Amino acid sequence: MDANKSVAGLSVLLQSGALDPVDLARTLLEKIAGYKDQSIFTELLGERALADAELSSQRLRSGRSLGLLDGIPATWKDLFDTKGAVTTAGSAVLTIAAPAVADAAVVTALAGAGMVSIGRTNLSEFAFSGLGINPHYGTAHNPASRDVPRIPGGSSAGSGVAVAAGLVPVAIGTDTGGSIRIPAAFNGIVGYKATRGRYSMQGVFPLAKSLDSLGPLCRTVQDAIWIDAAMRGRTAPNIGRSDLSGLKLVIPETIVFDDAEPGVVAAFEAAVSRLEKAGARIKRRAFPIFAEIFAIGARHGALVTAEAFALHKARLEGPEAERMDQRVVARTRLGEKITMSDYIAIIDARQRLIAAFADSLEPGELLIHPTVPHVAPAIAPLLADDDLFFKINGRTLRNTSIGNFLDGCGVSIPCGTGDAGMPVGLLLSGQKNQDEALLSAALSAEAVIRGDA
Repeated sequence: MDANKSVAGLSVLLQSGALDPVDLARTLLEKIAGYKDQSIFTELLGERALADAELSSQRLRSGRSLGLLDGIPATWKDLFDTKGAVTTAGSAVLTIAAPAVADAAVVTALAGAGMVSIGRTNLSEFAFSGLGINPHYGTAHNPASRDVPRIPGGSSAGSGVAVAAGLVPVAIGTDTGGSIRIPAAFNGIVGYKATRGRYSMQGVFPLAKSLDSLGPLCRTVQDAIWIDAAMRGRTAPNIGRSDLSGLKLVIPETIVFDDAEPGVVAAFEAAVSRLEKAGARIKRRAFPIFAEIFAIGARHGALVTAEAFALHKARLEGPEAERMDQRVVARTRLGEKITMSDYIAIIDARQRLIAAFADSLEPGELLIHPTVPHVAPAIAPLLADDDLFFKINGRTLRNTSIGNFLDGCGVSIPCGTGDAGMPVGLLLSGQKNQDEALLSAALSAEAVIRGDA
């Protein structure tokens, strides 16, 4: 038994008694330990996983299941505290930190639903890159690649690869500029970035608190809905399918298609055609607000950079900076140039643009566009050329970062393949706190977007 099944598929087996949680956990731990790429995890939680699984097994055998997720394995991006483990944030400088004395709030929530914590996954150092390259723990290779080693996407790099490679059915990540949706798109899986604040951030190492959000990377939208409910302490999900014929989708004509690879555009447009044939109402519209977001960044600096610099200022001024990924150091130090007046200008502009964006949409409208304008690029050229690294990192984060700046929510769904047969993601996005409507629409549209219907 492996994790190529969805959460829902595994749940059927576990709840029926056809599969024992201990056997599942042991099998996955063995598969991870023997997997050719050992850069996916920073730590396996073997002892905890087997103990969690044994408790689940006892409950299921005695008819006291905690619900749909009892016995389901999960992994955690190495930003989430898990009791007794060191939260490294993908950095060498935190390896000597004290182990966490308690689980992060969402770790506790999923444990309360009976889920089994298998391990902690690798990421871009301090979550500050959309590519997933890590010089300390290695760079996980995208399992979809059949030619050269390609990036996993970041910063939730190991999370995306762990699910795509069938090592776990679900991984929990963070998203500050696209860090869930990008690896989901690059690896051909589903990634749901919730509205910021939907879940507790207690016990999660931050990057930029004005932008940080959480969510699952998994195989299906239904899986994401189940995990979302548990992360909020619900015993069962309450989101149903919306009417596909009543779905109102808007394709932005500003920014998101700039420099897009033809293969990505072709896969996206094929999915749009399928949605239209299924009855979805689709419009195309310019969004000058998107261009203004990037103009504000050019004028005052990026919000994420300002807050990341404030977080790491003391670290950058001391000897620890020499032990960090120098690309992360260089990008973070750009925040030193952002003044307090710049920061206030960014915050004020953000609130204005969030309101203007809401006014620009009709009730019930959701956005769709390519999650990333290119497929996962090869690793080697990015390691050899810092200028190329920063150029591709900026382009990779561009489309998804719009949703973070506007404080919205989004789901990336596989919609086909592009260059080199690599996966392409379609991003379905909603406004702040429209998560239920977004997930309902994604649930109804997923099969059509994938081309399965």
